[in-house]
Amino acid sequence: MMTPVESIPSLRDDPFSVETLTDPYSFFERLREAGPVVWLERYGIYATGRHAETAQVLSDWERFTNTGGAGMADIRKPGNWRPASAILEVDPPEHTRVRAALQKVLSPVVVRQWRERFAESAGALAEQLVTRGRFDGMRDAAEHFILSVFPPAVGIHIPRENAQAIGDMNFNAIGPNNDLTQLAVARAAPYMQWYEDSMKRSAMLPGGFGEMIHAAEDAGELPEGVAANLTRSFLRGGMDTTISGIGAALHGLAQDPAQWQRLRDDPTRVRTVFDEAIRHESPVQVMFRTTREGCELGGVALEPDTKIAAFIGAANRDTRKWADADRFDVGRAAAGSQVAFGHGAHVCIGQMIARLEAECLIGALARRARTLRLDGMPVRRPINTLRILDRLPLAVEPG
Repeated sequence: MMTPVESIPSLRDDPFSVETLTDPYSFFERLREAGPVVWLERYGIYATGRHAETAQVLSDWERFTNTGGAGMADIRKPGNWRPASAILEVDPPEHTRVRAALQKVLSPVVVRQWRERFAESAGALAEQLVTRGRFDGMRDAAEHFILSVFPPAVGIHIPRENAQAIGDMNFNAIGPNNDLTQLAVARAAPYMQWYEDSMKRSAMLPGGFGEMIHAAEDAGELPEGVAANLTRSFLRGGMDTTISGIGAALHGLAQDPAQWQRLRDDPTRVRTVFDEAIRHESPVQVMFRTTREGCELGGVALEPDTKIAAFIGAANRDTRKWADADRFDVGRAAAGSQVAFGHGAHVCIGQMIARLEAECLIGALARRARTLRLDGMPVRRPINTLRILDRLPLAVEPG
């Protein structure tokens, strides 16, 4: 028997206040314990925080459509309209066609071709960092590495200040139109024309994923006119989240010498380390879907055409799914069942690139540094939907 809408538990919390964004875990606990579906009074939307229901919202596009946009605002409604992402904000069958074309672009053969370049860059950077002894795990390691390898793989060159301003704008704008969003939009404004121009065919560096996406459109494998949109979505989805995930992994490892030693003793753990890091500190904290007619979840009948926030960060700390879920554990066998990359048909299509980048850099550091520890207090950068460190002081000893 389904619960009527009016009896759904509600919370008055603001998940997007700077205080909550800095430390969201008490809110996540309240969200999970309130029920499988919760009404957020401040924003007039549904929310999920448990793993089971969050995975359903992310995967079941027939009940929870992507066509209203991946953010809090419904892009189909007056005043909110913007061009939809040609991969993130469409449902099958349109999504199926686009995804199939991108999977050809990101084939295992193509990814293997980039592995050697990523590994070489990671090794050179790790050598420099370990020689220095002290460095910022964000600016000097995660950001430096990703910005040096991923944009060139896509086929563009992007200065750090452009990348951070645009990334902060994108991940703030997915959430509410609060002060964080408005400040980020203003900060990114000087770079927006450059950003649009960089996605055009004429701007693509040869041999990158962007050039291949444009070629797929030429071949009729993609709808006409979507190549620049897809290239932008691919770039946007592959930078900030991977930087965040690598930072989370280094942070977790630096807090516990035993975890670092376990990785050193068994380098094959590096994949599990990244999975555990993005479970423990999920880069994308929340994504939004829109309910369809006749939609229900967790025994609750939901109103149609209403936004629902799938709190990935809460779901990935759900003790119904993992024992001792608040602990970072590089030996966690089920870390791979996290939903940090999404779930179902819309699961992150570029996750193999993110994994490869993370494994190359973390592995390169583990081979060269006998110890890894915090060398000061980490500082977070509050963003509506992205959990990311701004500074991560680290110290290493070679060996």
